[in-house]
Amino acid sequence: MKVLALGRDTAPADDPRFAEIRPAEARRAWELYQADVIREIYFRADRANGVLGLEVLDLAAAREVIDSLPLVAAGLIDFDLVALKPYPGFARLFAEVAPGV
Repeated sequence: MKVLALGRDTAPADDPRFAEIRPAEARRAWELYQADVIREIYFRADRANGVLGLEVLDLAAAREVIDSLPLVAAGLIDFDLVALKPYPGFARLFAEVAPGV
């Protein structure tokens, strides 16, 4: 299952723990990327929050992955999780053009 994880701060940006924990956060994100759990990782253009594309079994597994991130465990950030599914619109469009194909 593909899950979009939208990061948000839960502590003030000037909290000194951010600087202390960021190296461990980067290491954990790298581990999850190498394990093919994090498929994509971005920062939002409108603010400095992460956006992760995850490949997991279900939303519970996505929550476990997110909770394993050091900044989440420290209560500095959290993620809203959105389950994604394939877009079926093309099949509907082309079924009208070529029935039975």
